[in-house]
Amino acid sequence: MHRIIPTAMALALAGAVQAGEPISAEEFEAYSVGKTLSYAVGGQIYGAEQYLPGRRVVWAFRGQECARGEWYEDAGQICFVYEHDSTPQCWTFYRDSAGLRAQFEGDPAGTELSEVAQTPAPLVCAGPDVGV
Repeated sequence: MHRIIPTAMALALAGAVQAGEPISAEEFEAYSVGKTLSYAVGGQIYGAEQYLPGRRVVWAFRGQECARGEWYEDAGQICFVYEHDSTPQCWTFYRDSAGLRAQFEGDPAGTELSEVAQTPAPLVCAGPDVGV
């Protein structure tokens, strides 16, 4: 005898499985340093970030110039500040079998970023920072 789980219940269960526990700053650092990770929103490439030693980063939205910055932990979130904007951008990161997922601060029901690719190669930058 087969049981069919109603769609709403199946979606709720899938969300609960994906939610998981946020990773710590130490786990985030151990996972990301030395990599360039590409992120997507809803299956569309959003941008990529190169993670350097010393909690430094290089970020680029898809097709745009790179911005250098750094990250730090604040109340369990990973916060980024960049040379062009010192306003902290704080995220809660999760790790699952597909890689990292990130939820923007104060937006638990909003769009999340999902890791879609990683490489040890540096981020390829458009514009004046070519070859970063």
